[in-house]
Amino acid sequence: MKHLKDKIAIITGVSRLKGIGAAISKELAQEGYHIFFTYWMNYDKDMPWNVEENEPTLLKNELCKFGVKVKSMEIDLREKNASEQIINRVCEELGTPDILINNAAYSTNNCFSTITDEELDQHYYVNIRATTLLSSHFAKVFKKKSGGRIVNLTSGQFQGAMPGELAYATTKGAVDALTVTLAAELAPLGITVNAINPGPTDTGWMTDEIKKHLLPMFPFGRIGTPKDVAKTIKFLISEEADWITGQIIHSEGGFRR
Repeated sequence: MKHLKDKIAIITGVSRLKGIGAAISKELAQEGYHIFFTYWMNYDKDMPWNVEENEPTLLKNELCKFGVKVKSMEIDLREKNASEQIINRVCEELGTPDILINNAAYSTNNCFSTITDEELDQHYYVNIRATTLLSSHFAKVFKKKSGGRIVNLTSGQFQGAMPGELAYATTKGAVDALTVTLAAELAPLGITVNAINPGPTDTGWMTDEIKKHLLPMFPFGRIGTPKDVAKTIKFLISEEADWITGQIIHSEGGFRR
């Protein structure tokens, strides 16, 4: 497969070594992409999974072993000018980015009876506003005639209901709509825009009970891993995928709801 070698990729939401963001970063670094990743430890510390303070540093050291340039930035995507800060930092430290992977997400449990304006805003700031504005700033600085790539992470909101995750489902569902329209706007600039739904992925949040419940729904007899997501993204940013845009790809191993 022919890849966009020696190009600069931004990946957001890369705090945990077991996470999807880390898997994407490793997969792309092995292919020769220079990596700029963002993270926000305070969010992960509040989540049920375990995370150590030094995980971003450990990942950075691991990526450097592939002989690529690696930079990182801790930033809260809920900040008003976070997207502009990120793109400016990338341009200063590595150069004009070629690839943007909008992987960061905000997710807490809520339903119609517990949802609040504040909680909905938190989801909107990260899942929609940051994704939209990062894509906008990325496109504004992209000056090449082809080879630009934006990949958004979604969660299959239109594949079935997600009770108990009202704010997450609402805001992530909007990412699908964003992807389709943004793809049409950015095609003349040589940028493709796609979204990936990886389905339930074992990134450390699954209990044994959850795994037991989900396993029969996967016809391959195993649960999805972060590497599965990373491999799909590796294809989408390759030159072979230059005719694929505006798509929501359900790369979830035939998961049956």
